Amino acid sequence: MTHTTEAPVYGYDDLRRLMSLMTGDEKHGPAALSTLDALWVLYDRVLRVSPGAADAPGRDRFLLSKGHGPMAYYAVLASRGFFGEELLPGFGSYDSPLGHHPDRLLVPGVEIGSGSLGHGLPLAVGSVLGLRAQGLTGPRVWVLTGDAELDEGSNHEAIAYAGPAGLEQLHTVVIDNASATYARPGGIAARFEAAGWSAWTVDGTDHEALHGAFAAPHPGQPHAVIARVASKH
Repeated sequence: MTHTTEAPVYGYDDLRRLMSLMTGDEKHGPAALSTLDALWVLYDRVLRVSPGAADAPGRDRFLLSKGHGPMAYYAVLASRGFFGEELLPGFGSYDSPLGHHPDRLLVPGVEIGSGSLGHGLPLAVGSVLGLRAQGLTGPRVWVLTGDAELDEGSNHEAIAYAGPAGLEQLHTVVIDNASATYARPGGIAARFEAAGWSAWTVDGTDHEALHGAFAAPHPGQPHAVIARVASKH
């Protein structure tokens, strides 16, 4: 797979230091840590987007639906050069652009305002349909959700629609930390497969496994990667 992201400003080993710069209340630190590896692999090896082309029509789109724990997201965006690390210590303060929920109008590289769980996947479906309407079949849309977020009915409607519609440009990463209220027979992957999706389940901290799943071909189908992490966050 080829991509056009610029050379990283920082490496993976810098991310926890960047996260440590964000202090204050309501950090949702554990929730952020559960997404860190998946976000890093996406931005480092998969997404075709860069600070210099953040508004390019042909860019890949990434939507953080799990938006109530954005510290890892901010750290990864800073590591890729979308904004400087000097913004990180102000996280969550009155005059900081880095709010407890990301704001697409304030944070470079952010595609949607998020935090109300259940919105990201339907928005991703709409984004793919919008790209299709413009004749843009190259850009891919990625959305990251949590396993508990799949309890929201809006996500089930999006899953049920996207498979039969053959939305091949649509990709979902589900961070599975066993926090969902309702069990799903056969696991999370089975729910997507029943609706006509391609689905992989991998260790959510194994970068090679994540990359292999992200890069897996899925002609004519939307694609879901269930990234398992160890503990509830």
